[in-house]
Parts: sequence; C-alpha cells; structure tokens
Amino acid sequence: MDKTFEFTVNNLDCAHCGSKIETLIADMQTIETAVLNFPLKKLTVTGDVDEDTIMLMNELAKAIEPDVELVQIEKKAEAHEHTHEHEHGESLKTELVLLVVGIFVFLAGILTQKFNLPKIIPVASYVMAYLILGKEVLVSCFKNIKSKNFFDENTLMTVATLGAFALGEFSEAVGVMLFFKIGELFEDYAVAKSRKAITDVSELKVTEADVLINGEFKRVSADTVKKGDILRIKVGERIAADGIIESGESKIDTSAVNGEPVPVTVRKGDKLMSGCINLSETFTMKATAAADESMLSKIAKAVETASAEKPQIDKFITRFSKIYTPVVLLTALLTAVVGTLVTHDFQKWIYSALTFLVISCPCALVLSVPLAYFSGIGAASKLGILFKGGNAIEALAKVKAFVFDKTGTLTNGTFSVTEIKSFGNMTEEQILKICGSCEQSSTHPVAESIVSYCKDIKLNTPEKVREIAGHGISAVLGGKNILCGNERLMNENNISVEKCETAGTPVYIAVDGKIQGLIIVSDTVKNSSENTVKQLKNMGLYTSMLTGDKESNAEIIGKQLDIDYVRGGLLPDEKLKEINNIRKSKGAVMFTGDGINDAPVLAGADVGGAMHTGADLALDAADAIFMNSEPESVVKAKKIADKTLRISYENIIFALAVKALVLIMGMIGHPNMWLAVFADSGTAMLLILNSIRVLDTRKYR
Repeated sequence: MDKTFEFTVNNLDCAHCGSKIETLIADMQTIETAVLNFPLKKLTVTGDVDEDTIMLMNELAKAIEPDVELVQIEKKAEAHEHTHEHEHGESLKTELVLLVVGIFVFLAGILTQKFNLPKIIPVASYVMAYLILGKEVLVSCFKNIKSKNFFDENTLMTVATLGAFALGEFSEAVGVMLFFKIGELFEDYAVAKSRKAITDVSELKVTEADVLINGEFKRVSADTVKKGDILRIKVGERIAADGIIESGESKIDTSAVNGEPVPVTVRKGDKLMSGCINLSETFTMKATAAADESMLSKIAKAVETASAEKPQIDKFITRFSKIYTPVVLLTALLTAVVGTLVTHDFQKWIYSALTFLVISCPCALVLSVPLAYFSGIGAASKLGILFKGGNAIEALAKVKAFVFDKTGTLTNGTFSVTEIKSFGNMTEEQILKICGSCEQSSTHPVAESIVSYCKDIKLNTPEKVREIAGHGISAVLGGKNILCGNERLMNENNISVEKCETAGTPVYIAVDGKIQGLIIVSDTVKNSSENTVKQLKNMGLYTSMLTGDKESNAEIIGKQLDIDYVRGGLLPDEKLKEINNIRKSKGAVMFTGDGINDAPVLAGADVGGAMHTGADLALDAADAIFMNSEPESVVKAKKIADKTLRISYENIIFALAVKALVLIMGMIGHPNMWLAVFADSGTAMLLILNSIRVLDTRKYR
C-alpha cells in the first residue's frame, strides 16, 4: 500500500514558518517523513495518514500561520492547479495596486510634514499609508497572538512599527512596512520564476493523442495510451509516449527533453521520447511504454522530487534560524533594559531594541539558500540534466576528479568500420565485399556493423558458410575458401598475421590460406568527448577513464582524448577500488557511466552520473542523469553546481555580515531603523535576486 501523500500548502508566505510547519508535522507519531517544498508550496509526507491525521496536520500548520491550509492532492488535479495559478496572478495584481496607492499616500505624508502643515494632516497620511501597506501584516499578527505564535515575522514587524509610532517616528514605521511589502513581492516574483523552471517540464505533458482503434485513428485521452498502441503524430504535435517509428520520416524537436537545439531526423525503427515535437511530416509509431511510464513523466517526477531534496547547507540554515531569532530577541531586550539603566535615555534604547526586531527574522537566509538550489535544478532540467536532489548539486560542486567509463559514455557504444587495409593485390572495396558477403548470416555485432557498412555494395551469397563461435566465419565464396575472423582463427589455420595496434576489433580476411586484408571495427568517440576532457582540465580538475575494454583499446582512446589516467580490463569491483584510490589522492570523485556493471561504481562514487540511454540499474544508482547522453553535460552540470554553491555561500556571508553590522551599531548606541529595514527586506531582495541568477542557462552552454 502506498504510504506517500502530497498536499498543496495554500496561503504560506514565510519560508521560516514553512520550516517550522515541516518540523512539527515530521514529529507526529504516525508520520515517518515530512518534506515541505516552499517554492512549489507542496508538502510530501510518508506514514499512516487518515482524515484525523490530516485534521491534526492542519491544526499544527495553523498554529504557525493561521491562514495556512493543507489540501490533499488527488491524481488528475491539473485543473485545480491551473485555477490556483490564475487566482495567484489576480492576487498579485491587487497587491501591486495597493503598493502603488500606499506609496503615494506615504509620499503625501512626507510632503505635508515638510511644508509644516497642521500635524494632524501628515500623521493621518502616515496612518493611512501604514494601514494600506501593512493590512495583511497586522491581520496576521492579530491571528498569531490568538494562536500564541509570538515569534512570527508579522508579529515582530507589527511590534517594531507600532513602537516607532509611539516614539513619534512615523515615517520610519511606514517605511518598514513599505520595504517589507516590496520584499514580499520580490520574493513572490523570484519563487514564481524558479517554480516555472520546474513546472515547465510538467506542462509538456500531452493531454490527447490519435490512437489506432479498430482500424481507424481516434482522438483519446493521452492517459489511456498503453504499451503496444499505434499512435499517429501530426506535424506540430508533441509525442504522447515513448515509442518506435512504424512508418514515415520526419524531423523532431528534442530541445524540451534533452536541451539540444538542433532538430534530428528520424525514420522507421528509430526510438522516440515523449515530450518531443514533430516538425515536418506525419508519421505513425508504436508505444513502448504507457503515457504515465514514459520518459516525460519520469523527468517531471524526477525534477519535482529533486526540488524537495535538501542539501546539507540548507539543513544547517534551518537549524541556525531556530537559534538566531531567539538570540536576537534576547539581545534586543537586554539592549533596551541595560542601555536605559546606564544612560537613562529610554527613547534611544527602546528605538534601538525596535531596530533589532526589524532584522530578527531569518527569512532572507531560509528562502534564498534553497531557492538557489531550486533554481539550479530548474536550469539543469532545461539543459537535459536531471539532478536527483539539491544534495547531488552540493556534492558535485565539491568534486575534484572526474572518472568516465568508455563504451557508451565517451564513445557511442555502436560498432562501425573505421579502417580497411589490403595486404595483397586486392583493393579495399574487394576485401570489404568478400567479408560483407560472408558475414551476412551472422548476428554478431561486429558482423552486423560490417554488413551495414556495405549497404551501397552488391553482396554475393556464399555457397557454404559456417560461424565459428569466438573466432569468426569460414565460407566458400565463388569457389574459394574464405576465412573472416580474429587472430586466433588465423593462427589455428596456420596463417601468420601482423599484430594490430589500432583501437578496435580487427577482422582478418584470408583467401585460400593467404592473408589478403584487414578490417578494423571500432566504437567511435562521441563528438563532445575531447572538448569535455579539455574543459575539465582547464577548470583544474583531474580526469580518468576506467573501462572493462582491453587495455590497448583504453590506452589509445585515452591518448586521443588526453585523459590524465587510464585503466582497461577492469571488473566492477576493480573499478570501485580505483575510484577509492583516486579519491584518496585527488579528492571527491564523480563517476559517469551507462552499463549494468557500472551500478556499483555509480553508487560508490561521491557523485554518480548516468547517460539516459544506459541500463535502468545504472539510472537508478546515479545522482544525475544526462538526457542527451553526451559527456559535455558533465561540464554543464559541474558549472551549475559550482555557481549554485558559490551563490548560496555569498547569500549566507552577505546576510550575516549586514545584520551583524546593524546589530553592532544598535548595541553601541547608533540605531537606525531605515538601515534595519535594508538589513531585513533589502537584503532579502538582493539575496533572492542573487539566487535566481542560477537560472540563466546561457553561461553553461
């Protein structure tokens, strides 16, 4: 039975309060885990959840923020989400109108005070501006007092501003509410922008599809598409499910799935991923997975899940905030009491204490750090990189050594003829034709690659043909005895051959007992492999290749790509041992591979990366999945991780430095509420804008 439940968290405006709600619900007896994703306003819990549990969860949430409501998310809830987004947009417009009106009334108060009009006029203007700008804060404060939640940002702001009014600092009281309001709007903008980077993937989902039913195509809900169904994809349509082309040829836009901007040509037999767009011709395809099991659904789920996974630095900030606010409040109280007792200047030290209240809320830190990671996950998904959590980004930022598998990772993983040599009087084309003719009946990948290479040559049919397992082919062609195979086959037939030093698999061709030529079948290097290694080395990072392929092949590829350290002929446990040795000498390691045998190494590395074309076991074990299966994605992922971690550290250092400066000034008798406003709302705005810089994908391409 599924014990995972999801809830939309309505009316949650404070990231700090969100972390409190998460902690309270996680501590419930029937709840095993609780993760609150603040940017997506979604709570995910595991455990025994019934109606009574949901009621209690709501009570706990309302004790922190009275207007918060937890609504269980049912499947097929897209319509509700759309309505919620629409309502949010309307609410934002109303807030902007109130902000503009409040600013004008505030300016009227300043001007009337400057021109020495009767005091009642500027005071009335200030009070009106205060009520317009701070209405929500005041209402929330009243509700907090009723629910005995005194350490909420709304309560702190209300006490600080009412105290400023009592001291006659009208403009500063309104200024606090004004900047607080602007800060909240900036927060809403930044969260919405980073949320869009995540939800864009989910919005790629297709709602309807043409499916072949009883001999004719009918328009049905895409959710009903099953494995084996035949679909018709018209020009301009998005593909509803993973599949294979049955008939037709077209160009496909894959950018939404793997970040590749150049359309690809597909034809009968080619594989397709859901979410791609048909650009040129109508074609039919057979679904290889149901719509809800297709790649697009997996991507959407992976990105959303990743956005809820918290890195260690985020967990530290959450713990820190629980200590920070009480300490600042205690400092405010001591400053007011001790300062007044020593100097007898009651107004000055009360004012100083009020400035402490203004900067005591840690929301800037609590939101900006996870928002940076949230943005990093969104930026990566646009480039076809799926991180399985913020902790994966954090770990990748600390990686110093990059280790790659060879086949399917740095190379294409498909055999192709790369070289033909003639040792006698025959031409290269004659040698290729003889070998291709003899290899036609074999299903070995090497044989199939040679026959495929001969597609423009008219091949003959041998009179006799025998496949010798592990050796090659023995045949009679045109009355001549032909041998096509490896060095062992030649040696067993007393035919001497020169040892091949080229990377790849050599296929020797002998006619009537005499060697005539050689065909090299190799796994070709991917287009971006060389540049990937070069970029990593330019970044001061160590590169290595560990492969199960033979040592000679590994060394040739390693030299071609200029990799620092290469080992071939390794079993999975030997790869893991090499990983540990590299970690000891170079630091944290990322391993990128794609095979079933790579799963233990992916799990054993500090960060595991898998090509999406790889085995399911490898995808499950990896921390990051590269949808375009190109090694250059590793460099992009590293750049995103580095920038995300750097920005999160910038946010922490800047926020604490600014707040510490204002606290120190207040403690030594130089309080300034305007400066305190900047230290809170102003800093929050700067940190939030700094966090969403990660979303700019142009710098990672």
